[in-house]
Amino acid sequence: MATALDVVHDLGAAATRGFWLVVLASWLIAWRAVDGVAAFSVRDLRVQRAVDTVVPAVFGLTLLFLWEVLTVGFGVPQVLLPAPSMIGERIASSTGTLWADFEQTFLKAVLSGYVMGCTAGLMVAVLVDRVAFLKRGLLPLGNLVSALPIVGIAPIMVMWFGFDWQSKAAVVVVMTFFPMLVNTVAGLGAADAQQRELMRSYAAGYWQTLVMLRLPSAMPFVFNALKINSTLALIGAIVAEFFGTPTVGMGFRISTEVGRMNVDMVWAEIAMAALAGSAFYGAVALVERAVTFWHPSFRQRR
Repeated sequence: MATALDVVHDLGAAATRGFWLVVLASWLIAWRAVDGVAAFSVRDLRVQRAVDTVVPAVFGLTLLFLWEVLTVGFGVPQVLLPAPSMIGERIASSTGTLWADFEQTFLKAVLSGYVMGCTAGLMVAVLVDRVAFLKRGLLPLGNLVSALPIVGIAPIMVMWFGFDWQSKAAVVVVMTFFPMLVNTVAGLGAADAQQRELMRSYAAGYWQTLVMLRLPSAMPFVFNALKINSTLALIGAIVAEFFGTPTVGMGFRISTEVGRMNVDMVWAEIAMAALAGSAFYGAVALVERAVTFWHPSFRQRR
C-alpha cells in the first residue's frame, strides 16, 4: 500500500490518460473481487464471520486508495479535500489533542447523557404504560419535542447548565429520551394476547407480567432505541459544542480549525467521531445479540 501511494504521489497531477485507465481497471477488478467474496457462503460460522469482516475492510481500504488517487492525481487543493495520507499524518501527530477532545465529548457528555436519557425514557415508558392518560398526553408531546432542532435546544442548555460538558449532556438527554420512550411503549404492547392470558391463568399480577413477559418481549424495541440513540447522542454533543464550550471537544475543534483552514485536522476529528460512533453502535449490537438471542432475526443456520 505504501509503495502504491508513493507511485501515485510521484505521478501527481501530471498523470497520463493511460494511468487513469489503469486506475479504473484496477478499481473494477477490486470491485468484482469484493463482490465475489461477499457472495461466498459456508456452513462454518467462524469462517463466515471472518469473511463478513474481511469484505467491508477490503472495500473500505479500496475506497481510501481511490480517494488518495483522485485527490493527488487531479491536484485537488488540500483546503477543499485533503488526501487520506495527509489526514493519517495529522492523526498521528495530534494524538494528545484528539484524545482530549474525545474524552471531553464522548466519555463525559455522550456517555453520561446517553445513560441518563435512555434510563429516564425506559422508566417513564413503564409509567406511561401503567397510567392510561399519560399515553394520550405525553406521547404526542414527545413527538413534538423530538422534532425540535438541535440548534434551538443547544443554546438554551448552555445558558442553563454552563459551558462545560454538563450542557452537552443535557442536549443528549433531550435527544435520547423520547426515542427510548416511544420504542419502549410500543414494545410493551408487543406481547401476544395468548401469552398475557397464560400469565393471568397463573394468577400473575401486573408487575410479575411486566418483568417476566412484557419487558423481555419489548427488548428488541428497547435495543432498537439504544442503537438509534448511540448515533444521535454523538451528533447532539458535537453540534451542541458549536454554541459554547471550553477550549476542548470535538465540536469546538471542528469549528475553530475550519476557521483556520486546517481542514486536515477537521477530517481527523470527523474520522475519530466516526470510529467512536461505529464502535459504540457495535457494542450495543453485541449486547443486543446476547440479550435477544431468541429473536427470529438472530437465528443462525447451524
